[in-house]
Amino acid sequence: MVGVPGNPYAQPPQYAQVPAPPSAGGGAGRAVLWVAVGAVVASVAWAAGVFLIGGRGDSADLRGYSAPADMCSKADYSSFKDEYPESDSAPTHSSLKDKALDESSCSVNLKKTGSSYADAYLSVQVDLHRSTDPGPEFTASWKNYGDSHTGYDVKEVKGIGDEAYLVSQDTTNGSSSGSRYATLAVRDGWVTYTMSYSAYLSTYSQDKSPPGLSDVSDWLKTDARATLEQLKD
Repeated sequence: MVGVPGNPYAQPPQYAQVPAPPSAGGGAGRAVLWVAVGAVVASVAWAAGVFLIGGRGDSADLRGYSAPADMCSKADYSSFKDEYPESDSAPTHSSLKDKALDESSCSVNLKKTGSSYADAYLSVQVDLHRSTDPGPEFTASWKNYGDSHTGYDVKEVKGIGDEAYLVSQDTTNGSSSGSRYATLAVRDGWVTYTMSYSAYLSTYSQDKSPPGLSDVSDWLKTDARATLEQLKD
């Protein structure tokens, strides 16, 4: 039997002994090292998370769209011209450029032949969401529009973008008062687009017979497709 030197009856250790902890200086150095490694890992994980959730502009799914400085020069509303042939001499437009969002809009007065004032109104807006995916909020807002706004009809529209909804309301009921309203809202990737029509009837209105919402809805769909194509040029 092999004993431990200095004690012939003592048994040798059965397992390797756990090494003594390092000195204070070595422990501090190792702690600093692990803190540094942890910081690097955390930074990599954060960067990966930001990339995956779309926190960086270069990951935005914009599909070649642009937001022009003058949306009125790009908006196609030719489908409305037969009903409203008079041109608006001063349509209004606005635009915004930011690392998180590009936005461009246009508002046009629609006039029938001989009208001195607007008989109806058309507005167009495109938003390029560069930082976050607008999909979930877009769907929640437009698909459920009738839940939060009384008296509106909501229909899903196929064949335009990833998803589109037509929201409309007619309060005229065959009378000379009330209004007709329709909006087509489209999402294509991280780009959202709206085109809205509105006509208001009163005893002062020159136009007593605005087009029906069925016609307006078809015009919105046709012109939205054309405008979205032009925004890719």
